Formats: sequence, structure tokens, C-alpha cells
Amino acid sequence: MEKHHIRLTSSELGGLWANYISDSMFSCIYKYYLVHVEDRAIKTVLEHALDLANQHIQVVSSIFEEEEHAVPLGFTNADVNVQAPKLFSDEFCLFYTKHMTKGALAIYSTLLPHTFRNDIREHFMSCISSTMELFNETTNLLLSKGLEVRSPYIPYLQKVDMVEKQRFLAGWFGEQRPLTAAEITHFYSNIQTNFFGKALLTGFSQVVELEEIREYLNRGKHIAQKHIDVFSNHLKQDDLPAPTTWDGDVYTTTDSPFSDKLIMYQVSMIASSGIGNYGMALSASPRRDIGTEYSRLLAESGLYAEDGANLLIKHEWMERPPHAVNRDKLT
Repeated sequence: MEKHHIRLTSSELGGLWANYISDSMFSCIYKYYLVHVEDRAIKTVLEHALDLANQHIQVVSSIFEEEEHAVPLGFTNADVNVQAPKLFSDEFCLFYTKHMTKGALAIYSTLLPHTFRNDIREHFMSCISSTMELFNETTNLLLSKGLEVRSPYIPYLQKVDMVEKQRFLAGWFGEQRPLTAAEITHFYSNIQTNFFGKALLTGFSQVVELEEIREYLNRGKHIAQKHIDVFSNHLKQDDLPAPTTWDGDVYTTTDSPFSDKLIMYQVSMIASSGIGNYGMALSASPRRDIGTEYSRLLAESGLYAEDGANLLIKHEWMERPPHAVNRDKLT
């Protein structure tokens, strides 16, 4: 009996395409990291990350070729100079891997429910499984080196208590209730993410070639610091500690290991990830003042991401993703 060939859906095409683009970027970045890393344990983690990226590139390429769909350009050896001087410390490369695996797990878990063909589902399930393994490996190494900053501790509940007063939702005026565990978690996570983003932008701004890109990166650093201050103040009001900075892990070189195109794509990726994080935090924050604050910061982050997209388009660095047909234009 002849086997019926099932075409890829729009969600499957889009997911595979994005998977290829991002992992081709990671392949370039980890090739550079591995030339300079000195810590043997960290090197093992980075080798694992590079291997996963290359595996994903190979799988997606094979699927696209079989479907007679154009394989994306993505990023190539032309976008990386592995012989450029060391820009980030070994420890920062480990933090980088932790944050990239967190983002990848969120993306893969969003893509999986919208895949239908068995081979595509198996691919994204494999991506989730292997990325979880890398995330666990990275977290364990950070903990063993005393580098991981745990989220704040709060007292255990001694009894079940039901919310009875509207003060649970209030926030602008009068007495404010203490932060919930979920609100603390998102503040802590978003502080860490912004510290990471600020350090990454600091390094990139030193080495980027085009002045307008440098100005854009410096603007991002100021936004990240402002958001760190906002979130930290909320934790301090409840006498909770805020995570610390990693700015010292950026070296002083001005020779670029990456093309401006790759740098802008990486910044665009973390900006989009930040918007997603804020959206999740907004949905988990019942206090009105916190919700309003996240909405304001979301708008600022969205404008920054949009300006980044315009720069990518201006310099012809943005590949057009799979898209629907413009029927009006055809007719």
C-alpha cells in the first residue's frame, strides 16, 4: 500500500525554520567559546551545547531538503572569527548556556503542541529532552562552583489560608500585602535575565563595528539597568535579597568575534525572550501596581525590540520566514 505523504503545516515550517536559524547562531558562538575556554568542566558543557546545535541543524536541513523547501542561510563561518581575543570569562559562558537553555525550553514547549507529523513531534520532543539534560548539567556545575544564585527563601506555610480581602489585589494606595512566591520568582528571574542581558550587551558594544548598532546596544544596557532597579526595589521592600551582577566577566578587547548581523540577531532573541518573560510575570501578579509596572516595562521592551528589527531589515540581515501567499498580489 502506497504511503501518503503529509505536507508540513505552517506551524511546523515556522518552528523548524526558527530552530535552524537560532542553532546556526549557537553553533558559531560555541565554536568561538571553545577556542578560548580554559576550565575543563565548563569546556565539557560547551562541547555538549555545540554538539546539540549541530545535531539540530542537520536534522532540520534533512527535513527541508526532503520536502524540497529552501534551507535557511542562517549563520555561517563568515559570521564568526574564532581567533578573536577572549571577550567573556569561562564562567560567563556557563551563565550564557544556562540562560539559552531556559529560553530554548520555553520555545520548544510552545512549538510541540502545534506539531502534527510524527517525525516533527519526535524532533521537538528530542530537542526538549536533550536541552533539559544540558540545562541540568549546566545548573549542577554552577551550583558545584558556588556561582548559582538561588531565589530568596520564604517561610513555609503552617496552615491553609483563604484570601478574604480585596487588599490581595490592591497595590497603589494603602497597605500593600507581601509578595507571593510566584511574584518573587518572576522578579528574581527577570533581574537575573536583565543582568545577563546587560553584560552581554556590554561585551557586544565594545566590539561591534557600526556606530548605530553600538548606540542601540548602549540603549539596551540602560533599559536593562532601569528594569533591574525596578524589580530589585520590589524585593527590597519585602526585605528580600536581589541577585548580583556579572559585569566583571566581560573582558576589555575591542576586536569582534562575531559579525554585526549575528550580534543583532542575538540581541533580538533575548529582547523577544524578555517580552515573553514579562508577559508570564504579568499573568502571575495579582497586585494591581505590579501588573501596571509590568505593562509599562513591556511597552518599553516592545519598542526596543521593534527598533532592533528595523535595524536588521535596514541592513538586509533579516531572512524572510515561511509565510502565506499574497493572493491579492497574485490576482
